[in-house]
Amino acid sequence: MSEIGLSALLSPMTIDDFLISAWPDQPYVNHELCESIATLKSLPFLQSLEVLLNSWPKLVQAHLPDVSDESSAVDVTPQNAKKLFANKMGLLFNNVQTISPELATWLAAIKSDLGLPVSTLARCMVYATPHGKGTAAHFDQNINFILQLEGIKKWTVAPNNHVENPTERFTIGQPVDPELASYAAPVMPTSMPHEDRQEIILQPGSMLFLPRGYWHCTEAEGEALALNFTFSQPSWADIFLAALRSRLLLSPEWRELADGVSSANQALRAQAQEKFDLLIQELREDIPNWSAADILAATEGEYKC
Repeated sequence: MSEIGLSALLSPMTIDDFLISAWPDQPYVNHELCESIATLKSLPFLQSLEVLLNSWPKLVQAHLPDVSDESSAVDVTPQNAKKLFANKMGLLFNNVQTISPELATWLAAIKSDLGLPVSTLARCMVYATPHGKGTAAHFDQNINFILQLEGIKKWTVAPNNHVENPTERFTIGQPVDPELASYAAPVMPTSMPHEDRQEIILQPGSMLFLPRGYWHCTEAEGEALALNFTFSQPSWADIFLAALRSRLLLSPEWRELADGVSSANQALRAQAQEKFDLLIQELREDIPNWSAADILAATEGEYKC
């Protein structure tokens, strides 16, 4: 039986070596894949864009020419997607694992190999890119393992010196998400950053690990098809907030409606603030008893994909 999961994407590098040398914040490219991804290359719907369009049961996301990015896109039928691709518009097939038990198994294996939290959103996406087209410069809040299936794609990547550990996606020239703006650099770049940038050429069988938050833009040589294993991993803040909410909801007092907090009646507003202060004080007394082991036992439990 062929090997699946992270070790197949990294071969001949071992998972331990990858975790030491690249994970989680350094790009890694592998041009030596062949037999290790044979099971992926043999999946019928990944043989060509035409086959994928003919077998795809859902809508396809088409990237509009004004931005060439997911931030400017429409959902269309596979039949219309074929016409838009012929007119130089890129396509995105989302959650491909829902039509493929094999890809769902690969996702689960990679997630397990990396030890990602249970609440990590794992999905497969296929990008179809017309010749000479690509994606606008941006960074993502997730991690990606990109496997080039057809064509050649040039990736320009650079470390992100504007936002450390972003929780939201950002495309140059587009509005900044309010949460992202609260901790990002005051001024975002207007073009792909030059500092420490590098170019990576992916050919059929090449794999690129792109860390969360890394700047990147792409351009295809010939019609290109690529499969992404994408993982939206929770932050420590997400883990803590999930555990905190579960703990608070055990209390009927915390489950009470927040009544009077915006009342024009000052007496009612003061009463609401006093009640809230008491709840916060109780939490303050309880938190010293918490431990990381207790929180992770609550959020992780038995590992499931």
